[in-house]
Amino acid sequence: MADPIKKIEVYIVDLSQEKPYLGDLKDGESVNDAGYFVRKGNRTVYPKNNRSIVVRVTTKDGVKGWGETYGIVAPKATAEIILDLLSCFIIGRDPLDRESIHDELYDLMRVRGYTGGFYLDALAAVDIALWDITGKISNLPLSKLLGGQTHAEIPAYVSGLPENNLEKRGELALSWQSRGFNSFKFALPAADQGPVKEISHLRNQLGDSARIACDLHWAYSSADAVKLAYEMIEDRPWFLEAPVPTEDIAGLRQVAQNSVSSIAVGEEWRTVFDARVRIDQEACHIVQPEMGHTGVTQFMRIGRYAEAHHLEIIPHATIGSGIFLAASLQASAALKNTTAHEFQHFIFEEFQHFTGKGLACEKGFYQISDRPGIGVEPSAAMKKKMELVGKR
Repeated sequence: MADPIKKIEVYIVDLSQEKPYLGDLKDGESVNDAGYFVRKGNRTVYPKNNRSIVVRVTTKDGVKGWGETYGIVAPKATAEIILDLLSCFIIGRDPLDRESIHDELYDLMRVRGYTGGFYLDALAAVDIALWDITGKISNLPLSKLLGGQTHAEIPAYVSGLPENNLEKRGELALSWQSRGFNSFKFALPAADQGPVKEISHLRNQLGDSARIACDLHWAYSSADAVKLAYEMIEDRPWFLEAPVPTEDIAGLRQVAQNSVSSIAVGEEWRTVFDARVRIDQEACHIVQPEMGHTGVTQFMRIGRYAEAHHLEIIPHATIGSGIFLAASLQASAALKNTTAHEFQHFIFEEFQHFTGKGLACEKGFYQISDRPGIGVEPSAAMKKKMELVGKR
């Protein structure tokens, strides 16, 4: 073993913004004493101040790999899994054995039913860091390590239009269209007049050539989702995302089989096992892996399984510092069926400087870095917002 893992550090990154995720709070929504609020539109908890978890893994020779995972809710829970459990099975290992390490760590808690949730989020952060180290040791970008770069750039779609009314959301979309972006997705919790009026207004504003998707945030029954798809047919949705609760796989299949629109799912998946049970039942048309949940290893396994079933891949992108977004773009560039990638503009633009010049998205396209590993590292500005939780 030439260069074993020596140290692991875990940080919480402050990504707080003036406006909460998905826009201002609506009537009946308020921040509690712990700093959380619940969106009535999807019954989901969000923090007032966004944050993320970043991991730095260092080898004996000083090679540093960076990883990141969800820190939106209860970030110290995920951090403690890394520090108290995963780290003691990683230190001293060869980082080039990244997939073997991933599978061994996954196996540790399978018998107890931890095949998802915070445990897999913690594993995702470590996995990204090990792939980053491998790229730096090999002096290759991640896409090359994953079988070769298929895309030099990836179409980006503007996700979320966090304004307080229909007219302002249309104006925001138009402002991005003027910058060369022509693909959009609105979120049901922000569509205060309902998804049918929302897409109709956006279609009128953006024209026939724009691609407009709708994130339904798991809010519908299968029958109502199929009905909604027919109600929206005149405005030609690009895809409908997450129409039914994630547990309702039979209902998802019913929507996919009977809807007139393409159905996209996958942001909550952690592993290829989550993907298989839905893909095998022909319950979706588009797969949306989220690097912050999957890490590189499971992201690629999900992507390869989707490709084997001739499905489109349009990766999800959540609140983050840019570390797992960089990894997602690298992995997406290695998958031939990647047709677009989510662009969280209100996160990306405000925090782009957190990773220096490593991430770029202009005129409707992400550019793919040719730097070794995932291609980015925390900038001085980001390090000022990183709070050390612990190290091993």
